[in-house]
Amino acid sequence: MNSKAKGYLLGAVAAASYGMNPLFALPLYKVGMNPDSVLFYRYLFAIPLLGIMLKARGRNFRLERRQVFPLIVMGLLVAISSLTLFESYNYMDVGIASTLLFVYPIMVTLIMAFVYKEKLTWQLALCMVLALSGIGLLYKGGDGATLSLVGTAFVFASSLSYAIYIVGVNQGSLKEVATLKVTFYVLLFGVSLFVVRLWNSGEWHTPEASQWYLWGNLLGLAVFPTAISFLCTTSAIQYIGSTPTAILGALEPVTAVIIGVMVFGETITLRVFCGLVLIIVAVTFVVAGGNITSHLVRFRKLFPRLPLHRKKHA
Repeated sequence: MNSKAKGYLLGAVAAASYGMNPLFALPLYKVGMNPDSVLFYRYLFAIPLLGIMLKARGRNFRLERRQVFPLIVMGLLVAISSLTLFESYNYMDVGIASTLLFVYPIMVTLIMAFVYKEKLTWQLALCMVLALSGIGLLYKGGDGATLSLVGTAFVFASSLSYAIYIVGVNQGSLKEVATLKVTFYVLLFGVSLFVVRLWNSGEWHTPEASQWYLWGNLLGLAVFPTAISFLCTTSAIQYIGSTPTAILGALEPVTAVIIGVMVFGETITLRVFCGLVLIIVAVTFVVAGGNITSHLVRFRKLFPRLPLHRKKHA
């Protein structure tokens, strides 16, 4: 296998592994675990994995004082994004939720335009129309029921908080910090949100010792959408570059849709399928436009990736 083919394969594996979130999360919901408990254990198991990866690459854990507060804010933003996405799974099909979440690159572009005065193009306007058309087609789910407004609000809150995180983490004192170190501290500070919420609610759910398979699900959340996704994407960027790797991110919602249909019995009508395709196509064209690709690739989804021209910081 040549290096280019290997890069595309690694990029596909990275995106698909992140799309496996519902595969591990929904069985935990079925036995009574709430999103806060699931995410607490996901973060808790992922933190040492990333710490090991950080040390294996010869990096240290040292931070400058001016970097601590921004990292706390970024950690809370990511935790909010995770929590609202996982809450949305209680209100709508996971495939639809994951596809709606995928509009975050458009939100990043709009934030960059209105806050940092970057130019809006007619291509972006067309992509927004396509995405909104796709959302309109998703108004009714595969079973004919109207799309949950609560679930939709949760997904868009997740997408917006993540978009703000992407913009924020690429500005100021964090811009030059190694990607893996930022990720480690984002998870470390982010887990505090779930600790506080669980402490206040008193609804801390832990699988029983006999339910070993549920511990496997919690570990799977930390391994597949975390470590494997991170390692495969950073490798893919080295082989094929940042833009193709970011575009391959479209496989994330596709994977979630397939899992929803094949594993959890969700239904996809022709109209819903067309809506999903329109959203994925619109966002792919936005990413392919190039002006936000470096932002999206370095800090994409919960576990950021490093662009080709800055791989020395990995």
